[in-house]
Amino acid sequence: MLSPRAMSVKSVLLVDDDEAFRTYVALMLRTEGYDVEAIESAEPLFARLQSAESLPSVILLDVLLPDMDGIRIMEKIKAMGLNVPVVVLSGVGHVRTVVEAMRLGACDFIMKPAEDSELQSAIETALDGFEERQALEPTASQTDATGMFVTANPEMRRLAQIVRRVAPADVPILIAGESGTGKEVMARYAHGHSGRQNRQFLKVNCAALPHELLESELFGYERGAFTGAVSDKPGKFELADGGTLFLDEIGEMSPLLQAKLLHVLQDGTFSKLGGRKTIRVDVRIVAATNINIEEAVANGKFREDLYFRLNVIRVDLPPLRERKEDIPGLCSYFIGKYREQYNARAHELPPDLLRRFVEYHWPGNIRELENYIKRFLVLPDHQLLLAEPNSDPAPAEDAPHDTADAPLSLLGVGAIAAERAEQELVRRVLEQTNGNRKLAARRMNICYKALLNKLKRWSGPQTRPDAAA
Repeated sequence: MLSPRAMSVKSVLLVDDDEAFRTYVALMLRTEGYDVEAIESAEPLFARLQSAESLPSVILLDVLLPDMDGIRIMEKIKAMGLNVPVVVLSGVGHVRTVVEAMRLGACDFIMKPAEDSELQSAIETALDGFEERQALEPTASQTDATGMFVTANPEMRRLAQIVRRVAPADVPILIAGESGTGKEVMARYAHGHSGRQNRQFLKVNCAALPHELLESELFGYERGAFTGAVSDKPGKFELADGGTLFLDEIGEMSPLLQAKLLHVLQDGTFSKLGGRKTIRVDVRIVAATNINIEEAVANGKFREDLYFRLNVIRVDLPPLRERKEDIPGLCSYFIGKYREQYNARAHELPPDLLRRFVEYHWPGNIRELENYIKRFLVLPDHQLLLAEPNSDPAPAEDAPHDTADAPLSLLGVGAIAAERAEQELVRRVLEQTNGNRKLAARRMNICYKALLNKLKRWSGPQTRPDAAA
């Protein structure tokens, strides 16, 4: 197994034997601020992975190359011990190969020809998913001697023990809790301690897509099933066969799809849109919701039979305001995660800021805390984070839990602080890159267009971050 090596920031290794496609995609991605290396076959791919000092951030891999197919390539990458996300590219007729590549650990797949936005979205999703998996790997700062992620809260420890105990049993798990409490982290924790840990963990946000698109995302479709279906597409159930499918915000699923999901849970079979063949899969379901699912059942918005199918093991995650003993540890974790990315010198929160963080009621939970840590790292004067229009912060136990009614006790000028923090970071990185905007965008892990939009927005004399940019 190769020793770990640092990964280049947002670098893409494109492997495709179509020269015209390679040239176009490489140019498009470079314009968007990525470092791109394009090669034509498997042999130089493995030579590159074995000899280079740094790994690419993501590999775009055609599943049908002249010297080796995608399955063999994925097997060899896995055997080399390389932990790098792979997005597979497929032409019409290679669906079976795509499915096998996904089962071997590919993050996503794109059917060729592909839209620019689709390629960029797949790359960003692969990078985000890779960071999440890295964050969940057992380390001294995140796990204790039993392999359970570190938390100082007794209830979270109890829930983690329950999930770890039932993870190998393959029964459905229903995770409830407010937005930002860590439901996906718990779902990945269950997958990581199950017998499926070496297979796919795929996520679908049931609230992010309308009914028709969500159905095709889950179950796939056959060529000609509808206008625009020019080739077969496997759904998430087919791709997750043997692994775990995480259905986030399950309470937002339409009644028609609830019925089809119930059938899959009962029989393990389904049909693609426009298809006549029955497909059998072995998928472990972990579902999550931030609504009162029992109330939705009572009101007829969620099927009772599906609820009973999903609610075999129930985990209710407490909000951050009820486990404030975890705040110091979470702050340390996020500082370590983002310190290098934001070129920050801070290793820990100042005592007065940590005290205010502990006092705050965090209506946005861990996600809100993570965002404020980012602001702290890029904002030179942390006193701005403590600025408030009110004289004193409301006590946590008295603070309203609804975000709209929450007093501005912490970050009363949050929007202004965020804007100034972004400006300061952009100014600092542009200075380091001598005004090279594309290089600056890569260092800040944003696309080049996003940086240009920010500079345009800040182009007024009052807020311009860098007059020379």
